Amino acid sequence: MTASNAHTAQKLAGLTGTVVLVGAGKMGSALLEGWLALGLAPKTIAVIEPQPTREIRALTERGLRLNPPSGAVGEVAAVVLAVKPQAAPEILPGLAPLVGAGTVVVSIMAGRTLQFLAGALPDAALVRAMPNTPAAIGRGITVAVANAQVSDRQHTLVDALLSAVGAVEWVADEAQMDAVTALSGSGPAYVFLLAEAMARAGATAGLPPALSATLARATVAGAGELLHRSPLDAATLRQNVTSPGGTTAAALEVLMATDGLEPLMTKAIAAATRRSRDLAG
Repeated sequence: MTASNAHTAQKLAGLTGTVVLVGAGKMGSALLEGWLALGLAPKTIAVIEPQPTREIRALTERGLRLNPPSGAVGEVAAVVLAVKPQAAPEILPGLAPLVGAGTVVVSIMAGRTLQFLAGALPDAALVRAMPNTPAAIGRGITVAVANAQVSDRQHTLVDALLSAVGAVEWVADEAQMDAVTALSGSGPAYVFLLAEAMARAGATAGLPPALSATLARATVAGAGELLHRSPLDAATLRQNVTSPGGTTAAALEVLMATDGLEPLMTKAIAAATRRSRDLAG
């Protein structure tokens, strides 16, 4: 366990009350696995999921409560909403009995604002968060924003719950969440597309398609890991790979042209930001 994970585990060790996970799809299951890996006892967790996996059903033997009636949950420290945004209007009203004076509600539903959540759960302590899919391997990053009702203690608890699947950043301005969604929430798809494009380009240059796909995959994964581990910023790492007049410089001349990668990425993230705002209403 890393020092960061140990610190998170220490925060969760002092948890009093139940953590209720509403929705155990890919992201909800990733959070659940992260909590358990950090030592959160199954008996402190309740899962509301109409189609639980075999793994989740098996956890009931260790004390996890699956689809319990609201009266059987006890004091609820946190409710984590990991359902599809379109399901929210139907689900939120039924959660009101779980939300007590000391409960913090954490939503990872894309596009659903704090104001929307407060419409169904008035006066509740609310956090809106946007994780991304590398959370499935504990390497995600989540950005979160809290309303004024969230106490320091609740802020610490939510930070620990979200840290179970990767790094966490907090913003004060909820308006930034649309750009967050466009950059880090949707961002893994951009990286996967890069790997696809590199593989196709390598095949066009004469490599066997399978070898080209292997090289592209390993290169993107390795470069990402180097960026993760290195104290250097991305620009410096790029410069370190680029010899004047060499092959990398020849490729970067194309990618860094006025109509190259950066303006294209700027347009792409702007489009995703606009769509996030549209979905929020």
